[in-house]
Amino acid sequence: MERGAGARTASALFAGFRALGLFSNDVPHVVRFSALKRRFYVATCVGKSFHTYDVQKLSLVAVSNSLPQDICCMAADGKLVFAAYGNVFSAFARNKEVVHTFKGHKADIHLLQPFGDHIISVDTDSILIIWHIYSEEEYLQLTFDKSVFKISAILHPSTYLNKILLGSEQGSLQLWNVKSNKLLYTFPGWKVGVTALQQAPAVDVVAVGLMSGQVIIHNIKFDETLMKFRQDWGPITSISFRTDGHPIMAAGSPCGHIGLWDLEDKKLINQMRNAHSTAIAGLTFLHREPLLVTNGADNALRIWIFDGPTGEGRLLRFRMGHSAPLTTIRYYGQNGQQILSASQDGTLQSFSTIHEKFNKSLGHGLINKKRVKRKGLQNTMSVRLSPITKFAAEEARESEWDGIIACHQGKLSCSTWNYQRSTIGAYFLKPKELKRDDITATAVDITSCGNFAIIGLSSGTVDVYNMQSGIHRGSFGKDQAHKGSVRGVAVDGLNQLTITAGSEGLLKFWNFKNKVLIHSMSLESSPNMMLLHRDSGILGLALDDFSISVLDIETRKIVREFSGHQGQINDMTFSPDGRWLISASMDCSVRTWDLPSGCLIDSFLLDSAPLNVTMSPTGDFLATSHVDHLGIYLWSNVSLYSVVSLRPLPADYVPSVVMLPGTCQTQDVELSEETIEPSDEMIEYDSPEQLNEQLVTLSLLPESRWKNLLNLDVIKKKNKPKEPPKVPKSAPFFIPTVPGLVPRYAAPEQNNDPQQSKVVNLGILAQKSDFCLKLEEGLVNNKYEAALNLLKELGPSGIEAELRSLSPDCGGSVEVMQSFSKMIGMMLDRKRDFELAQAYLALFLKLHLKMLSSEPVLLEEMTKLSSQVEENWIHLQSLFNQSMCVLNYIKSALL
Repeated sequence: MERGAGARTASALFAGFRALGLFSNDVPHVVRFSALKRRFYVATCVGKSFHTYDVQKLSLVAVSNSLPQDICCMAADGKLVFAAYGNVFSAFARNKEVVHTFKGHKADIHLLQPFGDHIISVDTDSILIIWHIYSEEEYLQLTFDKSVFKISAILHPSTYLNKILLGSEQGSLQLWNVKSNKLLYTFPGWKVGVTALQQAPAVDVVAVGLMSGQVIIHNIKFDETLMKFRQDWGPITSISFRTDGHPIMAAGSPCGHIGLWDLEDKKLINQMRNAHSTAIAGLTFLHREPLLVTNGADNALRIWIFDGPTGEGRLLRFRMGHSAPLTTIRYYGQNGQQILSASQDGTLQSFSTIHEKFNKSLGHGLINKKRVKRKGLQNTMSVRLSPITKFAAEEARESEWDGIIACHQGKLSCSTWNYQRSTIGAYFLKPKELKRDDITATAVDITSCGNFAIIGLSSGTVDVYNMQSGIHRGSFGKDQAHKGSVRGVAVDGLNQLTITAGSEGLLKFWNFKNKVLIHSMSLESSPNMMLLHRDSGILGLALDDFSISVLDIETRKIVREFSGHQGQINDMTFSPDGRWLISASMDCSVRTWDLPSGCLIDSFLLDSAPLNVTMSPTGDFLATSHVDHLGIYLWSNVSLYSVVSLRPLPADYVPSVVMLPGTCQTQDVELSEETIEPSDEMIEYDSPEQLNEQLVTLSLLPESRWKNLLNLDVIKKKNKPKEPPKVPKSAPFFIPTVPGLVPRYAAPEQNNDPQQSKVVNLGILAQKSDFCLKLEEGLVNNKYEAALNLLKELGPSGIEAELRSLSPDCGGSVEVMQSFSKMIGMMLDRKRDFELAQAYLALFLKLHLKMLSSEPVLLEEMTKLSSQVEENWIHLQSLFNQSMCVLNYIKSALL
């Protein structure tokens, strides 16, 4: 592989920045109380790192550094947070940095229990190890037979010094003294696997959650069951007790429901149905507060408050993302701060790239919103719309009517959404005459003015609707626009042209106003998707043969063709200036194509295939979504803040795999080092003094050196003082007095001598300057570079003095003047320092015009110079005129 483009290890243009929309997974959260700040904090796992939120406002406080693998369980004490991954677990300080790492297990760890200065870890082989936290050494190791006692839950009972309670999948429980390494007591259990253990507010009392859905309140001191509760929602996932004076216990279930049980009346007092759309991973009542913290695998963290008269909980605060993989993402607006995303969970949400408090959900699409409100349906699954497959958004008229149009999976009608009100809109747009169930909407677009929506159907029909009224405003073509399914629709920025692409391989251009076909062209392969950059009029087409065609919609011709992807192209996006086309494919690659040069300038691979890609309108971020991922991943544009080589990649370039960015910016430091490497390998280009002998080249001198040479006399006249400066008379230190009885000051002496001239007339002693000597040498060897370099170093006054001294009256000679003329001729021949040659020649003619006309030798040289100057100017003037004509045409022509 070549060094340079092939030697870099990652993308040269994009560096992983952070992930959006990730808040929780199936790992139970942990709650910590900071004694220093007197606040509760909740930590939730998001893959390889965890978030820490302040419970008071649910604001993100810290994001931990990433671990090598996904976190499988978490625990916390007053100072540290423990996170296990694989057969290793680490301790984090300040919710961010790894300060201790514990290695010793051979199987995956699934339980952690802080124990004072020690930490207890249990793996899937039922091997229990007690570690000393600060020395990272093993204190004790206990091995259990998995077939007899497979540990499934662990608890340190309150006031039970050095003792732990273990629950097993076989149903029995064991109480151990870990200091003496003795089994104190074995509880026979209830012949059902234990799933959760929780200390009750009363001493000696423990709540045991079972696989059968039972919750047993058991006294472990006397081995007596105090009460039993049963939930019909499956195994108990987690248990928590209120400690603010109300005898309430909450139990979570795999269905997402939470049961609230009254321990005094021994009955179910409330049900929190659908608290999460997936299993309740963890629930915790805050100590002495009526607040319940819950999280689940639906990517949601919620805080419920119990302030109602009947003890029911209402949602107080939440952080929520998508609970299923994304289908489409697009930047919304022109400030590049909001990303709209649609998911397979049926919701449409907006994520802010600035702060999570600006996130908002536009909710689920409902088939009949008014009916749901009127009847108050609790279970809206039956009336929810299918997931959004594609959508188009425009913010031009968002405050007046709906600005988002979306098509749904397997549905003919397209829904409208209002971003400002964060809700589904008032209309479902579909043609009235179509009654077939097999026709679906496949492509949508909205005009830049926000007034019209264009919808393409699988039957080949393309319809136009008014966004304000929802009225059908016509169709393209007589019966249908295409014979096959519509794969893409687009409208230009001025609502003059509509472009549609069909699966039969035709691309058609229509007049937007009268719906008349203007032009039709066949493609080499069936189009997969279409994208228009409205500002430049560039149309990108992804074809089924994994190639990309780029068209100019004005000339209706293919201007670029790109090939190289090895899988279906899922999405494309243009950079804001229209110079780059970025494509994402099922071959797990993201490629950046440079449109002016027609070359591939960047490529990188990912672990998961990218489904969507969108570029910020400000050009600072690239956003991607991936198969089986719930988050939106941001990549920063490196070219905005560092030098990047945009050389074409070689044909044999093999891109490297880049890790998806985490939820924090800690990777920026590492990536910045990688991105500097290509810039170090960039070839530094030293511009020559003249690119080509045929090109007119100007000097690098500032204008002040040559622009005012002809106006020096005027400048001197303006700057000449009106009267000579007067030297102030210096007062003597001791004022002289006249001798006598009466003291009198002596009058100052008057100097009546006329002021002598300070100009020394050297006469015949005047010596020739270095410039004259170099000109005399040039007359012999025909080399004038030295003389020209001397002249370049002088200022305007010095240049005038040197040129004035060339005449015989000032110490020069005719030969020196002839040599100067030849030097100007040399400069014109080489076309270098063009403006200096013109300025020097003009000043020379001004100073010595009479002398030049009287000497035949000088007159002959001036004739040659005149023809040279005229030839050069005629050539330049033709180029100037040509350029001006092109510019005037571009400015005035109706393109």
